[in-house]
Amino acid sequence: MNMRDETFTERLRAIGTRWQRDIRSAGDDTKDLYLPLVARGPREGVRVLRDLAYGAHPRQRLDVYQPAGAHRAGVVVFIHGGAFVRGAKDINDEMYGNVLIWFARQGYLGINLGYRLAPESPYPGGAVDIALACQWLTEHVAEYGGNPQRICLVGHSAGGTHVGTLIGDPVLRQEFDPDGRHGVCCAVLVSARLRADDLPVNPNVGGVAAYFGSDSSAYDARSPVTHAAKVAMPVLVANAEFENPLLDLYGLEYALAVGRARGVAPLHLALADHNHVSMVTHFNTEEQFLGEQILAFFERAG
Repeated sequence: MNMRDETFTERLRAIGTRWQRDIRSAGDDTKDLYLPLVARGPREGVRVLRDLAYGAHPRQRLDVYQPAGAHRAGVVVFIHGGAFVRGAKDINDEMYGNVLIWFARQGYLGINLGYRLAPESPYPGGAVDIALACQWLTEHVAEYGGNPQRICLVGHSAGGTHVGTLIGDPVLRQEFDPDGRHGVCCAVLVSARLRADDLPVNPNVGGVAAYFGSDSSAYDARSPVTHAAKVAMPVLVANAEFENPLLDLYGLEYALAVGRARGVAPLHLALADHNHVSMVTHFNTEEQFLGEQILAFFERAG
């Protein structure tokens, strides 16, 4: 960890050690821990345009975080999590806008993306919404100073699932974009659920059923890891030391499948001391390692 005092690190580590026993309260404690830091984070020079519609549904909205003087800037699209049944592009006054503020401060156009939730919008609804948003961005992002040929998707948790589906699932490839790129040059999967399961250790088994369906025999065919070998674009996989049960193993499984198909492993990061929630709540604080790694990856991919 960088730029954090020892007491803060100890508190974060203590949350992590009880993570898998109670992810709800541990997640809330993580947000409370980071909220004062995020609230103090710099945001000068970043203009925010909220709730632009890319579809007809009220949740098909996105926010644009525009750096001063943006012109053909790289575009970072953040897709939030929420176990498929909850979550929003803003979970409070500071988060998840903190993610896009940080990228905008580095000169990139930030997009904070909302999407429809299960059970109203089951599989592959989340990925469909990202595809629709990518189509909208390809047509309109230049109006805000972005480069429609340099778009990077960053999906967290269930948002990472939807990104993984979009770039690999043959159903989506056939319907929206045969080459599997959807106008996107790279993808980052942060603490993503890359395999659907109904195992007893899964604290979000209800959300998995609501999105992927109650028939678990369909889960393998609908899991991003099953189609990882078909992914055409550069991909980065990132996990926390303290994850929701099995998500770190699924991340490794996904990276291994991509590596075997390509003959070279994709970039995989594991952040010590961090947990499933702090992977995104730390953005726009003095910690910058993950953000810097994502941007370096983006620059190489684009």
